[in-house]
Amino acid sequence: MSQNIVIALPKGRILKEAVPLLRHAGIEPEVGFYDPDSRLLRFSTNVPGLEIVRVRSFDVATFVAFGAAQIGIAGNDVLMEFKYPEIYTPLDLGIGRCHMAVAEPREMSVEDDPGQWSHIRVATKYPKLTRRHFAARGVQAECIHLNGAMELAPSLGLCQRIVDLVSSGETLRANGLVEVERIAEVTSRLIINRAAAKTQPALLSEWVDRFRRAIDAA
Repeated sequence: MSQNIVIALPKGRILKEAVPLLRHAGIEPEVGFYDPDSRLLRFSTNVPGLEIVRVRSFDVATFVAFGAAQIGIAGNDVLMEFKYPEIYTPLDLGIGRCHMAVAEPREMSVEDDPGQWSHIRVATKYPKLTRRHFAARGVQAECIHLNGAMELAPSLGLCQRIVDLVSSGETLRANGLVEVERIAEVTSRLIINRAAAKTQPALLSEWVDRFRRAIDAA
């Protein structure tokens, strides 16, 4: 495997869950990769010609779609939002499990019926996905794009509802919100740049096989 390959990995919780898969796939990053205080974003590995870049979760798909990285690990929330045709997803890695949901204030949910919505305003990090979801139901969704702290939006009068990822639901409950509709289940996927798959088919197929075996071993 002498050809150069870059793997884009997301920061945060998914990265922690991905590390055992990397090891089972035979990849061991340099020591600085595990340093929480390191500001480095690019790391060598024990595999000649293989590097890892550590970026924001939303940026993993962009790096792979535009060929800056040939392989990545991204949540299908990101993939559903951007729908890059330059990416294909050969494997569901089964990590980063959560779901995407609509939530609103607890007191509002008592009498609210999502089936009666015709127009709603929501705060979300996923405006494209949100609009598509509600359009399929015949609901017009006005999306306010936020990159974080979605749970504050209803209490500050920005909007009444949010669309966000939910894991345990503790953050929603702590902010007086309840889930009223589930949009999609979310897990992290192995993603591949389609052009790279055509120019380096044997190499990338081998890495897909390595990760497939890593899933079974993890």
